[in-house]
Amino acid sequence: MTLAWRHLPRILRLETSSPRTPKTCPSLSGTFRKSVTKLGLHTKPRMPPCDFTPEKYQSLPYRRVLEIYQQHLSPVHVAYFPQPLLLHQGHMEWLFDHEGNRYLDFFSGIVTVSVGHCHPKVNAAAGKQLGRLWHTSAVFFHPQVHEYAEKLSALLPEPLKVIFLTNSGSEANDLAMLMARAHSKNTDIISFRGAYHGCSPYTLGLSNVGPFKMTLPGGVGCQSTMCPDVFRGPWGGSHCRDSPVQTIRKCSCAPDCCQAKDQYIEQFKDTLSTSVAKSIAGFFAEPIQGVNGVVQYPKGFLQEAFELVRERGGVCIADEVQTGFGRLGSHFWGFETHGVLPDIITMAKGIGNGFPMAAVVTTPEIAKSLAKCVLHFNTFGGNPMACSIASAVLEVIKEENLQENSREVGTYMLLKFAKLRDEFEIIGDVRGKGLMMGIEMVKDKISRQPLPREEVNQIHEDCRHMGLLIGRGGIFSQTFRIAPSLCITKPEVDFAVEVFRAAVIQHMERRAK
Repeated sequence: MTLAWRHLPRILRLETSSPRTPKTCPSLSGTFRKSVTKLGLHTKPRMPPCDFTPEKYQSLPYRRVLEIYQQHLSPVHVAYFPQPLLLHQGHMEWLFDHEGNRYLDFFSGIVTVSVGHCHPKVNAAAGKQLGRLWHTSAVFFHPQVHEYAEKLSALLPEPLKVIFLTNSGSEANDLAMLMARAHSKNTDIISFRGAYHGCSPYTLGLSNVGPFKMTLPGGVGCQSTMCPDVFRGPWGGSHCRDSPVQTIRKCSCAPDCCQAKDQYIEQFKDTLSTSVAKSIAGFFAEPIQGVNGVVQYPKGFLQEAFELVRERGGVCIADEVQTGFGRLGSHFWGFETHGVLPDIITMAKGIGNGFPMAAVVTTPEIAKSLAKCVLHFNTFGGNPMACSIASAVLEVIKEENLQENSREVGTYMLLKFAKLRDEFEIIGDVRGKGLMMGIEMVKDKISRQPLPREEVNQIHEDCRHMGLLIGRGGIFSQTFRIAPSLCITKPEVDFAVEVFRAAVIQHMERRAK
């Protein structure tokens, strides 16, 4: 589909970097020889056109940036690539580095830039508010927060109508934990293994990904339960996921029945029976796990899990930080895809298209329980700048029909990448919904053992050199995470698929040598 204000031609061509005809290597598998013949070892995809010219970079030299990074910034290494990218400017789905190189951004600042970098309407809203009023704090009224609250509440079902505005996903989940405990008057909160709900001292207890666990005491009252991962977990089949693409695992289930779901529910019941008190505070779940590599649960699992939690006096929290605002295509919110109604919703990232903003939405009853427990206050939450930008984001999603674009282009993308899974033995799984996708790399499809990190790193680096930026996830960093802005087009998906395919071919060539 074509977005209303963008009528640029999208043409995918191939550019040959060497006139030599590639020779077939006799030691390679038949599948790989076929791939080489079709693409060519020295052929790389050519980017679709872009109607934007970046400004000339005139800031710190790259060497000085590295020196400052090493001397003055956090020693925790999170930057991608041995030579991290120094980004200079962005325009919609495109990013430009300090040397003027252009990249197709298929990770959106970790699933954050929802409507495109520096979208004209969002920029205009930010500039207008910037010249009028930046900050008041909650002790004074300003119209922007009330206008935004009205717009956001209209997108949520009853009785989820009370909004608390914060600045980040971690902060929102912190507040949701406090709400659950204040309302239930219980302590224990359950989250999935592989879950990521933030990196604050409070939410670290909910985040169950190895690098985010501390050796120091923390996360009092937080308990993990088995993640119902139908690809890597002990149970899974060919009908489990709410996705155009299912796992390669086979099962004897009828389409309306899922034995894997039943087995994972038994594990959840076991957690309730052995690891928490008789009465609990709540249960956190991402509709699709993000940091763990876009992991989807069996259909119907969350419905039964929510019922079990409520039987124990707990509340159910949907962490929509990565899945909300139309990213999954079929629905505006991820929880809707599971047919559940949470008691609390947290949201961030795409809410502000990269501007720091987040929210917690709950029922009047739970909100009153919090108010009785503590004087909750947030200095910057709901500031005029954030609310103006977030309002513009909602308008763009509606006016440009981006939720439908996510559904249409996302389904197209999933099916295209699924063909690569069928072509290459090291692509174990392709999964997701809308414009949130994971590609899990394995040694082989039978063992499903993760492809070694150094090999995944090489493929990641090759994609970068061909102009495609993608993310990483999974317990072993074995999964590529793909989550472009919702404005992406099919020709750009074609380019991304060709780049990824070329990177895998190059990796297979290195292996063969």
